[in-house]
Amino acid sequence: MTDTSSPAPALATRPVAPHQLAWLRHELADWTSEGIIGEEQAARISARYHSEHHARVSVGRVLLYLGGGFVGVGLIWLVAANLDELSPLTRFAAVAALWLAFLVGGEALAARHASPPLVGAARLLAALGAGAVIFQAAQSLQVPAYEPRLIGLWAVGAFIHAYLTRAHMPFLVGVVTGVTWWFMQPLWDAQDGTTVVVLLGAGGVLAAALAVLHDGWIDGFAWTWRTVAGGMALAALFVAAIPDAGSDGLTWSTWLVVAVAVAAAATVVAVVVRRSAGILEPLGAIAVLLTATSLSLWSTGTDTTAVDGADWAHAAISVVAYVLLAVALVALGTVRDHQALTWMAMVGLVVFTTFQSFAVFAPIVTGAWLFVVLGTVFLGTGFLFDRARRELVQALDPADTATTSKGTDR
Repeated sequence: MTDTSSPAPALATRPVAPHQLAWLRHELADWTSEGIIGEEQAARISARYHSEHHARVSVGRVLLYLGGGFVGVGLIWLVAANLDELSPLTRFAAVAALWLAFLVGGEALAARHASPPLVGAARLLAALGAGAVIFQAAQSLQVPAYEPRLIGLWAVGAFIHAYLTRAHMPFLVGVVTGVTWWFMQPLWDAQDGTTVVVLLGAGGVLAAALAVLHDGWIDGFAWTWRTVAGGMALAALFVAAIPDAGSDGLTWSTWLVVAVAVAAAATVVAVVVRRSAGILEPLGAIAVLLTATSLSLWSTGTDTTAVDGADWAHAAISVVAYVLLAVALVALGTVRDHQALTWMAMVGLVVFTTFQSFAVFAPIVTGAWLFVVLGTVFLGTGFLFDRARRELVQALDPADTATTSKGTDR
């Protein structure tokens, strides 16, 4: 009698980070030893996952992305070189054809479920090629290549590509070019320290609002927007704390007003759409913007040989504000499981405290004592950071109290 039963289909495995897989196997061993599950069940659960460590750091992936980046930059460079041997129409047609080939090729590869690194490289080429098309068209129309609006158009094109395809590489190109335009366009009209502070603060507000709007929609994009928001907030307070950074006052221009209005509009949309605790992120960014702008407009002078009470007050308030921001970012990074925010906050605090110590306090506390004071500040801040992190983790998951307390001195 012939056995007509078909073999059970193999289950597709899911890639997870190596430390997550190690944790799962450790827990499975504990559950098996305690009789919660059987050995066969533990083996079946473990077989559903595999480590994605090698896929993340594969040489092939790195080379594909590097190759795509070099080719894309090379195309823009060729446009900048003017290609005098070709007519403007021929140059534009050649660059546009290459861009269309990369764009269509990348989406064709994605439709055929090709290797993700290969698809990402093709999409990166398309996003960079869009910039080459824009600069070539501008060159043909006798528009100067250094105009900020060309960067803005490039960012818009990259974002459209990214959101239509949910692709990360065009999105990263859009973020880089968009942030570049965010500063280039307003500073084209007025260059002063307070304008930079306002742009950094307003950029943090906009990015925070976009991160909240992307939560649950495109989580990968939300992660990037949240990183940009944290970086801009830290940079805004850093620049604002520089003594006499805004001595020239604030010059309002049309584009600066537009930047602030866009950030405000994004915050309103986030508050209306989300109606959750996530709206605290853009609201906190607004507090950073107001604090940084006030510190920048507070002129205390630049004479480091005569530090008076105003200098001490400006420095002290700046340090307190920066520490509060760093603690808030650490808390946000813990809640959102966003380690990049935590590391940015800690590194930013070290750099900021060091800069403030040598720029403001060095004329008073000199020599070896400066390092003693600075080291004491770092030790105290580190203790507070670690204590706050433990208490936050315990508050989020009380069942993890025993686990969190183990190995924290490693």
